[in-house]
This record gives sequence, C-alpha cells and structure tokens, in this order.
Amino acid sequence: MPLPSETIKIGDLEFIPYLSHSQIKERIRGIAAQINIDFAGVQPIFVPILNGAFMFAADLMKEITIPCEVSFVKLASYHGIQSSGEIEEVLGLQADITGRHVILVEDIVDTGLTMTQLHKTFQQFRPAGISIATLFVKPESLKVPLQLDYTGFEIPNKFIVGYGLDYNGLGRNSRDIYQKAD
Repeated sequence: MPLPSETIKIGDLEFIPYLSHSQIKERIRGIAAQINIDFAGVQPIFVPILNGAFMFAADLMKEITIPCEVSFVKLASYHGIQSSGEIEEVLGLQADITGRHVILVEDIVDTGLTMTQLHKTFQQFRPAGISIATLFVKPESLKVPLQLDYTGFEIPNKFIVGYGLDYNGLGRNSRDIYQKAD
C-alpha cells in the first residue's frame, strides 16, 4: 500500500507522509518472528510503555506465538516536540518480574534517557533479563549508549506522529507515520 500523498495538520504543525501502515506491519512481523525464535521455550513478560507504544504493542502481540504475559507502564518524558530527558512515572509496573525475562516495548527511542532510566529501575526487581523492542530509534539523537535488541526503523532526527505517536496528545490515531514538515 503506497503512502498517502496529502500533508496533514495537527495542532499548529504540518506533517508529510513518511511510512505507510503496510511498511510498519511488515517490519513488526519481522520483529515478532525474531522474538518468537529468541524466546522459544521461555515465557517472557512484555511491558509496553504507554501511551505511545499501544499500537505497536497491539500489533506485535498479534504476531507473537510463544506463551507470554503483558503488563503496561505509563511514563511521560515529552513536552511538545522535545524530550524533556526526565521521566514522570504515571502508572507503575503491576506484575512481579523477579526471575522473569522482560521485553520492554517502546514506540520511539530518541535520547535513550527514558529507556536507560527504566532499565535501571527494572534491574532492581532482579529479572532474568531485560530486552528492549522499539519501533523507531533516532541514532543521531542518542545521548547515552543503549542496547536495543529489536528495532523496527532507524530514522533521522525529525519529529514524527501517527501509529500511536502524538503531538500534544493529537495524531496517535493515524495508521501511517507522518514527519514534521520543514
């Protein structure tokens, strides 16, 4: 399915088409296939980070064929189009992850600060291991070294919306990904 051709306006910003829903779904199938292989015989717990990762997590879970559990956490680190670099925990982990294999499911890794802090926090619960699956990563924006085990797309340092990602709470419901127009 081709990208939509229209520019969209969300709030006070304009966005241009970047990735189609079919491209996203194809990449998610590939990530899930690798997770299914890597965690065969293990029952991992997937921990999607709300709000942004809800669509990625839902589509990823539809492709996971191994026994698993899901528990959500809600964090906030963005204000407008900038990452604040500080995490505000809104809803904490409700599952016991001691001795469990955890797969953190994130929509986008920008600076890496949120994932680094969350990884450190989760280590306190003594899991068997922690893996990170992210749909998007901006390598040129990373401020800390970070092990990303499953990555959908490496993208330039441009602000994107759609497929769960938002601009001031808007735009999450688009099936496609749009990039901020210059």
